[in-house]
Amino acid sequence: MNIPSLQNAVSAEEWQLRCDLAACYRLVALYGWSDLVFTHISLKLPESVTGPDAHHFLINPYGLMFDEITASSLVKVDGQCHKVIDSPFPVNPAGFVIHSAVHEARPDAGCVLHTHTRAGVGVSAQAGGVLPISQQSTFVLASLAYHAYEGVAFRDDEKPRLQADLGRANFMVLRNHGLLVVGRTVADAFLSMYTFENACRIQIDAQAGGGALTQVDPRIVQGVSEAMRVQTGGLGGAFVWPSLIRKLDRLDSGYRC
Repeated sequence: MNIPSLQNAVSAEEWQLRCDLAACYRLVALYGWSDLVFTHISLKLPESVTGPDAHHFLINPYGLMFDEITASSLVKVDGQCHKVIDSPFPVNPAGFVIHSAVHEARPDAGCVLHTHTRAGVGVSAQAGGVLPISQQSTFVLASLAYHAYEGVAFRDDEKPRLQADLGRANFMVLRNHGLLVVGRTVADAFLSMYTFENACRIQIDAQAGGGALTQVDPRIVQGVSEAMRVQTGGLGGAFVWPSLIRKLDRLDSGYRC
């Protein structure tokens, strides 16, 4: 696919953010979390890029598979999903409803990552939700919220309820729908989803074994919650991200185009 480069049309800072977000899309595809062309990963551009009064975001062009996303194909939109700069690619305003709601309510939400994985949807359908049965689950439970299913999320009137349910949590189970994470950066969001997805896969696998499950002591879960409340680095995505970028570059660096 021949996509004209935007590298010389945007600032160096925006270009780096575009490369990070495109890499995240490619990694989501690589790890098997994509759902054809559906779902989004959104990135809020900082004031240093947009200026103090603008609220601009980068999202995927609707219709491209996640392993086709490039830095230049990402579409810059405002809070209503209107294109800010010209792009030959369509956008999906209905698909941006959840993301715009989170960005609106959470100024700290630099990146919002939403998936429809088999394990994530499976756990979202369970009455008990995420169970404290693995180390991975303790990180999720430390900052977890739930939002009830209201049908396909394209109505603006759902936003206040989703925002209220999310509160200050960084992990959210969208009941009968999937998973969502909030990260300060693309790196933080990716690592949070990696942990969330693995917690769900472990739970489904453990339940499939048919035996009684051993749950983590609630005091340990509470301790993790307190530790994550006082620290500012989240799960430490910045430490993992460079190695993921090296992995991706070894496989295909085309996302940088």
